[in-house]
Amino acid sequence: MGTRLEGKVAVIVGAGQSAGETMGNGRATAITFAREGAAVVLVDRDPESLAETARQIDGPAVTQVVADVAADDGPDRIVAAAVDAHGGFDILHNNVGIGAGDGPPHHLTDDGYDLIMDVNLRAMWRTCRAAVPVLRARGGGAIVNISSLAAIAAAGNQAAYKLSKAGVNALTHTLAITNAKHRVRVNAIMPGFIDTPMAVDALARALDTDRDIVAERRAAAVPLGRQGTAWDVANAALFLASDEAAFITGVLLAVDGGQSARIG
Repeated sequence: MGTRLEGKVAVIVGAGQSAGETMGNGRATAITFAREGAAVVLVDRDPESLAETARQIDGPAVTQVVADVAADDGPDRIVAAAVDAHGGFDILHNNVGIGAGDGPPHHLTDDGYDLIMDVNLRAMWRTCRAAVPVLRARGGGAIVNISSLAAIAAAGNQAAYKLSKAGVNALTHTLAITNAKHRVRVNAIMPGFIDTPMAVDALARALDTDRDIVAERRAAAVPLGRQGTAWDVANAALFLASDEAAFITGVLLAVDGGQSARIG
């Protein structure tokens, strides 16, 4: 049990995960925050996956909130549940993102574009909008948004995903500047190739191939020679959420094994 988030309340949106052999970023972050002393408010639309994350946590306090962040009332319900449980919160971690239905610009449908943008960008903006007054009233806090290396790299077959994550980066910068005087820090993480169920297992199923083949191909593209793990993302989120990053805001942190250095 650590103390880096002792006395803090952290809301983790996207604390569940899809089925697969490895751990997702949201679950790993929830576990890491709790291990470091935070009371955690876990949010996911899948109650079973959410409950499994809660079972894996050994921390001072765990609150489960079943909510769809993309629903009209989702962000307000999440914030209200955290306030009801703890009187407020100090950290908001936005781990939301989908890519199903994406494609190159000339093949992408209106419905596919709208769904991805609604979940990946609009829902994140609305969650931040609902959370900022609580964080300001608290005297400050930290928001960590999960973006993607796709925001700055070539992603020809993921037009909507790339656009949405580029929007997350812009949202992060704007929130950081408009909330700096209120001591609310806002940063984003851009994961590269991370070995998560959504990134590897789901892709393997879509390609009708073995997950090990997909994992090996992804690892070969990383300068460090391996994919990252959800714990790599969680540890970066822990640093940005903690007081160790008290002078850091508006940063887009690549957690990518050197991929962004390769693409420049």
